[in-house]
Amino acid sequence: YYESLGPRHPRPQRGLLSRPSLDEVHAYRTHVDAELCRFIGRCDEPTWQQALPLLELGLQHEQQHQELMLTDILHLLSCNPLLPAYRAEPARTQRWAARQPRPHWLRQSGGRVQVGHDGSGFAFDNETPRHEVLLQPYWIADRLVSCGEYLDFIVDGGYHRPEFWLSDGWAAVQANGWTGPLYWLAPGDARAPADHWQVFGLGGVAPLDPLEPVSQISFYEAAAYAAWADARLPTEFEWEAAARTGAIRQLTGHVWQWTRSAYDPYPGFRPLAGAVAEYNGKFMVGQQVLRGGSAATPAGHARLTYRNFFPPGARWQFSGIRLAKDD
Repeated sequence: YYESLGPRHPRPQRGLLSRPSLDEVHAYRTHVDAELCRFIGRCDEPTWQQALPLLELGLQHEQQHQELMLTDILHLLSCNPLLPAYRAEPARTQRWAARQPRPHWLRQSGGRVQVGHDGSGFAFDNETPRHEVLLQPYWIADRLVSCGEYLDFIVDGGYHRPEFWLSDGWAAVQANGWTGPLYWLAPGDARAPADHWQVFGLGGVAPLDPLEPVSQISFYEAAAYAAWADARLPTEFEWEAAARTGAIRQLTGHVWQWTRSAYDPYPGFRPLAGAVAEYNGKFMVGQQVLRGGSAATPAGHARLTYRNFFPPGARWQFSGIRLAKDD
């Protein structure tokens, strides 16, 4: 990750390393906690003021990996043909007759708006500096796209109709054989035979809930669904401006929401000094911004200015769709 610190184990080969035992993990955690407490207890004020931003960055980074550990565990378990559960969850009731009311479309007047973090409290460097953008009037859905709505896209042949897809997205569909979100199981799937759609999650295989927000989809799939729905994805600045109104539902706690915005630096962006300059800036190419926060995001971690980012073909994150339209 931090190339400036010197050689490290090659990233593609990390999965070949043997894992430490649980006792060894606990012992390492206890050692780190003890050494940090010792450092905090004996450092003088100038040293503390210098160390505090790095310690806070480290804690925030750990929270990011708390979520990523769950997404990685889910992906690893999905590779097991038995589709084992990570944890027990209450049984779901099938709700095939249930349908979401149509989303309410909220008009946003646009204009000159301030976006980015205002400097109060913690923020990652990619959320700064705060600056002004000009938005044209637009409409945004008050809620996320549901599984039932996304299933309509599938049934209507969405994965077989290139007119809805970006060129790279259609190439990904063809190359990877995508037919639905990453962990959806079609009726008759040999891994968990049933006569209805199912979804694999941390609690194992369960009936697909048409009311839940669709998840584990790529930017390509989100953009294709939006085209099919005669809409589009919001830009990250449209998302942020609308979120500040307080009228938007399901902002956090469900799925990260793909935006149409490329992950670029803000005007005047300056990476942090030292090795942590590599934290965000070097990834600002070939990725899309996601906003919001998922069910796996630690409480209090995300903000309205938080900029998550992933390659457009990534499907293993808890990522979904909010629609927008031009005025």
